[in-house]
Amino acid sequence: MKVLLDTNILLRLAHPFSSHGPIAAAAVAALLNRGYSLHLVPQNFYEFLVVVTRPLQNNGLGMTAIEAKSRIDSLKSAIPVLYDNEHVTHAWEKFVVDHDAKGKTAHDARLVASMIAHGLYGLLTFNVSDFTRYSQITVIDPAGLSRQSP
Repeated sequence: MKVLLDTNILLRLAHPFSSHGPIAAAAVAALLNRGYSLHLVPQNFYEFLVVVTRPLQNNGLGMTAIEAKSRIDSLKSAIPVLYDNEHVTHAWEKFVVDHDAKGKTAHDARLVASMIAHGLYGLLTFNVSDFTRYSQITVIDPAGLSRQSP
């Protein structure tokens, strides 16, 4: 199965003191051990940069733009990136209407649209409940996955 990594997985892996970091790492390892292919989309990088460059006191990691770009470059070299195309835009417009995606949920709809446009049907995320409305994908909880044997 092709699986998209949600940005919250990348952020937990990047945060040196995150209690969820080991869970995210174990879940990624479990998927790879099972032969799943992991993927990223451009939205991951936008969201990642926003959070890691925010000040520590605002729930960020306080990285500079140069540090963030270096981390993004490392991610791009390690995990295949599926770039946007017109199919993503059309799928997103449909999901926004079909699932009444408003406000922040429009970001989630865009991730799902990217997945469908690129033939990905699994999403590894800590925000499981945010994606249950999308029956087209399988939402994978890293906490549950990291406890299962490979």
